[in-house]
Amino acid sequence: MTEQTTTPRRRTQAERTAATQARVLDAAIEALVEVGYAGTTTQEVNRRAGVSRGALLHHFPTRESLVVAAVDHLVERRLAEVLSRPRTGEEGLEVLVEAFSGPLFDAALELWVAARTDVNLRTAMIPLEKKVSDALAVGGAELFGDRYTPEELELSIELARGLAVSRILRSPEADREYIDRLLPIWKDLLNHD
Repeated sequence: MTEQTTTPRRRTQAERTAATQARVLDAAIEALVEVGYAGTTTQEVNRRAGVSRGALLHHFPTRESLVVAAVDHLVERRLAEVLSRPRTGEEGLEVLVEAFSGPLFDAALELWVAARTDVNLRTAMIPLEKKVSDALAVGGAELFGDRYTPEELELSIELARGLAVSRILRSPEADREYIDRLLPIWKDLLNHD
């Protein structure tokens, strides 16, 4: 009996490019979360991703394009994760609160704050924010069905975002108590009965 060996398939250029971009985007998110926008330089992302400066600049010619693409990458991943969970049809507003947590929210918050005074970053972020808002509206409609009007869903998204911003000044325990206290009031405000 002869043993047949197979040579591993060589990755295509498109696969290598996608892998490099993913490493760079993951490194950018990691840097935004750990060292903030000010510390997320192209050199820092280069170091974390382990790619050449030329490779990074080929895919992302500016810092703004890099960090916006990184958050966009994470938004896509996070939305797919939330929407792929088994659903009961009884999902509550807790899903929105959870959506505004973790590395995605931390990275986005860094960019929002920096965009206040950085015109180039703000300009680059406007299409991303539109995409995020649209994704939240579509995801919310898919999760909640017709339980909430589009306006109620939009208001709920803004409340969840505001709660997440104020979370940075509370301990995890205090935040859980705060959310547990406010969530019933929020739900009562949207009660249609």
